[in-house]
Amino acid sequence: MNIQISPHSVKELRIKTGAGMMDCKKALQAADGDMEIAVENLRKKGLASADKKSTRLATEGIIDSYIHIGSRMGVLVELNCETDFVARRIEFKKLAKNLAMQVAACQTVFYVSIDNIPQNIIDREIRIESEKEDIINKPPEIKNQIIKARIDKRLEEMCLMHQPFIKDQKILIEDLVKQHIALLGENIKVRRFQRFVLGEKLDLS
Repeated sequence: MNIQISPHSVKELRIKTGAGMMDCKKALQAADGDMEIAVENLRKKGLASADKKSTRLATEGIIDSYIHIGSRMGVLVELNCETDFVARRIEFKKLAKNLAMQVAACQTVFYVSIDNIPQNIIDREIRIESEKEDIINKPPEIKNQIIKARIDKRLEEMCLMHQPFIKDQKILIEDLVKQHIALLGENIKVRRFQRFVLGEKLDLS
């Protein structure tokens, strides 16, 4: 017999996941009212749905902006989807705004994903890690393992998709985008972003 789920709990789960009301109610019933388990199960379903759509062409979308308090820093983000209809959805616009805010908050992020990092940047990071004093005298096999782990971590730190969402540290930006793919039923891609800092790179000589 299904347990009784309050409308408040259903609404809370919907806010957390973006899933439909009935899906949220069923997920809570299946999880015996446990919010965390329900969230996890919905995300699993949502991510599976999102992965199927990730290869579809996304040529519509919007460019959104975020200007930080004090107007000394701003961000532009281009977010793509498949149709103009989804581009006009409030959920899509909110995602674009959240992504712009995320870029503003993450000063060490310069690329959308690891695939976007130029090879010369990767080579530079490998060179820096290879020359660190704490691994110079380690056996080659162990040294290579340490370097790989450090490089993987460093590259993730440079990419937007691998950052914990500033409004919910339990999920990554990659997961946030996939949740919206599942919610809106279209492929969604973060194409590019640009951060502007007042006075940056000014030649004061």
